[in-house]
Amino acid sequence: MDWRDEGIILGVRPHGESSAIIETLTEHHGRRLGLVRGGRSRRQRPILQAGNIVSLHWHARLEEHLGNFQVEPLSLRAGFIIEDRFRLAGLSTLTALAQILPEREPHPRLYETCRIVLDAIENDTIWPALLVRWELGLLDELGFGLDLSKCAATGSLEDLNYVSPRTGRAVSVIAAQPYIDKLFHLPGFLRGDGSASTPDVLEGFRLTGHFLERHVLGPRAIAMPLSRAWLAEALLQRVQ
Repeated sequence: MDWRDEGIILGVRPHGESSAIIETLTEHHGRRLGLVRGGRSRRQRPILQAGNIVSLHWHARLEEHLGNFQVEPLSLRAGFIIEDRFRLAGLSTLTALAQILPEREPHPRLYETCRIVLDAIENDTIWPALLVRWELGLLDELGFGLDLSKCAATGSLEDLNYVSPRTGRAVSVIAAQPYIDKLFHLPGFLRGDGSASTPDVLEGFRLTGHFLERHVLGPRAIAMPLSRAWLAEALLQRVQ
């Protein structure tokens, strides 16, 4: 059994004296783990870092085996990201949440969005909002997508400024009036209304965080990544 694919390294752990087991999110084969022989060598270590995009050749005798990876670099951003605490928090959040995905289940749209976040990681005014969108995509891929297309109460397509914390559906300004204190604010950039301000990004993280904890993390007794809390704190300091 063997296949070739492109992947993003999510994590690395040592195996034996010289090898490593890497966890990757691949474009067509989902989240996969595999052994890299000599993965702890001086040549391989810079390549086998979380956030790097690599070319993968997986082979094993049987499909259910762990298998071996041969890895070649495509885009090595890990060193650049690690040097900046803010970007490192974003990367750590992305990789930790991606590890929630079921193993060996393809999610090509989520992979593409993950690439978009990493491609924009040099621009701190853009990538946090893209990470919020990625989290929305993660919820959708896991079967808990939010319906932000129309008002849950009236069916209106206009003035969708709120989201119900119970149903995950959008609520219009008029329908929201009796319940505003109990609803999430729907940021403009998630409605397609222009660019994302820092307060809007914070609202986006608050929104996705609620549903991730309710539907994905809580039932599995998994804690939200600490890096995500630090990321939100760093964003909050920018608006104070």
